[in-house]
Amino acid sequence: MTATTGKPSTFRVGLVQMRSGQKPGANIDTAVKMIGEAKAGGADYVQTPEMTNILVRKRNELMDTIIAEENDVSLAAFQDLARKLSIWLHIGSLAIKASPERAANRSFLINPKGEIVARYDKIHMFDVDLAGGESYRESASYKAGDLAVVADLPWGRLGMTICYDLRFPSLYRALAEAGASFLAIPSAFTRQTGEAHWNVLMRARAIENGSFVIAAAQGGKHEDGRETYGHAIVVDPWGKVLAEGTGEPGVIFADIDPASVAAVRGRIPSLEHGRRFEIIEPIAEPAHLHAVGKVP
Repeated sequence: MTATTGKPSTFRVGLVQMRSGQKPGANIDTAVKMIGEAKAGGADYVQTPEMTNILVRKRNELMDTIIAEENDVSLAAFQDLARKLSIWLHIGSLAIKASPERAANRSFLINPKGEIVARYDKIHMFDVDLAGGESYRESASYKAGDLAVVADLPWGRLGMTICYDLRFPSLYRALAEAGASFLAIPSAFTRQTGEAHWNVLMRARAIENGSFVIAAAQGGKHEDGRETYGHAIVVDPWGKVLAEGTGEPGVIFADIDPASVAAVRGRIPSLEHGRRFEIIEPIAEPAHLHAVGKVP
């Protein structure tokens, strides 16, 4: 415990790196096993990646497989597991049927009593066309969220985001300004974009907000043909990588000292120095000033 706050001084993060397929039952069994490994390794907070329960691009297959949150037995199983292991369990996301036409890409934070204490629906949809013909239209299957979410852990406040959100720094600044010391970014980054941008963007979000970044990941070639980058990562508020995985499934660990957030923000208090501003466009000079032979 710290003398001033009464909060535990440090905690251990366990990040689960998966290679989810098209069968939710098999994916959940794998996740349960790896969460157990994280607990055995001393983790107090365990995070799984985006799309823990299913990873499939075809809309009809997705919608035919997933179910509504209230009927999702995998979510109930994760709640039981958190209670059994007495851990904070952050399910990076599940594909949940939000309506007959749309799914939700939804993250769940579960406390050691097995209670869901926070939900977050991914705000930014991954609609892109990459080199080599690789194309994604997440908005065709998923309904975007519109609420940013922070939740209290025993060690400080957690800002909840998912994958493509990473590319929108204003979201993370808003979470940091709302008191988030830890920024969760469970992901299923493509191999192509991950090789180019994953590490630098994760470090940037940590540095610019003086926050820890904690990001579980999908990694490898999946049943639907997609390749994800992996490299689950923990970055400290100064931008130092504390732990990073490979492209293969597994569990990585990092020990977190929440006091370093205040220390870094004290050295570079950019959260206090931010200013609101307006953008104006230059006013064009009157055309007659440029007429030949005219003197303004």
